[in-house]
Amino acid sequence: MAAKIKKGDKVVVLTGRDKGKSGEVLEVRPTEGRAVVRGVNLVKRHQRQTQTQAGGIISKEAALQLSNLAVADPKDGKPTRVGFKVLDDGRKVRFAKRSGDLIDA
Repeated sequence: MAAKIKKGDKVVVLTGRDKGKSGEVLEVRPTEGRAVVRGVNLVKRHQRQTQTQAGGIISKEAALQLSNLAVADPKDGKPTRVGFKVLDDGRKVRFAKRSGDLIDA
């Protein structure tokens, strides 16, 4: 099945402690059904000092379930479902079901 959420998409979190927050997808892990979103689901990690980076407690993004994310509508930024359609030139593109706008420009 084609991916409804891809790297670089603007998404909105539907559930959990970060409900309502939005951000850009940094990484998608299809086998795990998870995605990493910039600035969302931040966790603290204890980092050992290495030659290249300092040690201490750092904040980083943890992965979220894909079912807890929805693509932001290009028109108004609210969460929307994603549909697929084939254009006249043969390209298969994603569109927002809320407004009908194309997500893949």
